[in-house]
Amino acid sequence: MALSKLWVIAWRDLGRNRRRSFLSLLAVALGLGLLILLNGYIAGVLEDSLQNGIRLETGHVQIRAASYQREKLSLLAKDLLADSDALAARASAMAEVKAAAPVLWAGGILNTADDSAGVQIYGADTASAVFAPIRDALAGGEWLAADDRGGILIGKSLANSMGVGVGQRVSLSLVNAGGQADEGIFTVRGLFSTGVGSYDNGAVFMPLAKAQAFTGAGDDASAILIMLHRQDDAERVAAALQGPGTVALTWRDLNALVLQTIQTGMSFYVLIDLIVILVVAVIIANTLLMAVFERIREMGILAALGMKGRQIMLMLVIEAAILGLAGIAVGIVLGAAGVGYLATHGIYIGDKVASTAGSIALGNTLYARFVPGTFAALSGWTLVIILLASLYPAWFAARLEPVKALHNL
Repeated sequence: MALSKLWVIAWRDLGRNRRRSFLSLLAVALGLGLLILLNGYIAGVLEDSLQNGIRLETGHVQIRAASYQREKLSLLAKDLLADSDALAARASAMAEVKAAAPVLWAGGILNTADDSAGVQIYGADTASAVFAPIRDALAGGEWLAADDRGGILIGKSLANSMGVGVGQRVSLSLVNAGGQADEGIFTVRGLFSTGVGSYDNGAVFMPLAKAQAFTGAGDDASAILIMLHRQDDAERVAAALQGPGTVALTWRDLNALVLQTIQTGMSFYVLIDLIVILVVAVIIANTLLMAVFERIREMGILAALGMKGRQIMLMLVIEAAILGLAGIAVGIVLGAAGVGYLATHGIYIGDKVASTAGSIALGNTLYARFVPGTFAALSGWTLVIILLASLYPAWFAARLEPVKALHNL
């Protein structure tokens, strides 16, 4: 019997019990649509966290003294870069580099008359494009001039929690490079809102020269931050800038925790994907098995008329393929619509929740993203597992003896 005839018979068989066929199709569509939505959402959250960390904190490449440990925010001369300007100029001369600038990090405490908060101080080259994300996120006041000796920028969320506004004076204290406690009075020049809670609630920016003087670091810097035109050039640029007494780290090295989280998260979601697809496959198999039991006598007639067992088996597999393909098509539409909505509007979780992510730069609004390769893989595996699940009812139907099937009432 021609394959086209089998398609016609399979299509007509599905139309006999339209409600059951529709519910099976709907199960496939909803299952796949949910998987597409969840995978698009988690991919968007993790990718945004990675990119937030790169643009706000690590850069694509970072040059440090070999002994510098980021978590300690050391201000000791042995842990800092003494020739930071020369290193930044060397990096900027490379064709792959978009911008490079020194930065000085220090831990401190921001104080008002009624409140205090632990913060991280960023001594920044305010003229460099490396810090453009902060300048673009300015939510009030003005950007810092390079020669400003008394101004700072703080996050809008931090300012609101401490009751501070633009133009107000605050106290900033720290332990300087000499190991002595020091304090300075600064004026809040502006407020920034990056949408990343860990920065908006805990970062204080000041001009690099002022930070060096305030911390007693002299002309030294903690690191050189380098932004590239293409993220994939990081390994080559880092290798070219590696020097004696220094290390050049790529965004992969600097965001190892985020990348590990992405890998772990994807592994977890693969398990969820498999469970959902298997549930859908069981529903399809059950639908076909019920159809076989309802049509045992018909199967006997077909066999008596000369239809071979493999043709009966193929007919049932075709029915599963029709249900699977139709359900997948609807599921892709539903899932893509959901991803499109979350990619545009996102889910707002607030600064406080975002801040709990620690070193992961989680935004206060989480967005989904389209991942065509993942969506295609989900659709393909859904179809494959549905077809595999259909083999048992198809095999069962193919093994029916014509005489026994004809006597079935």
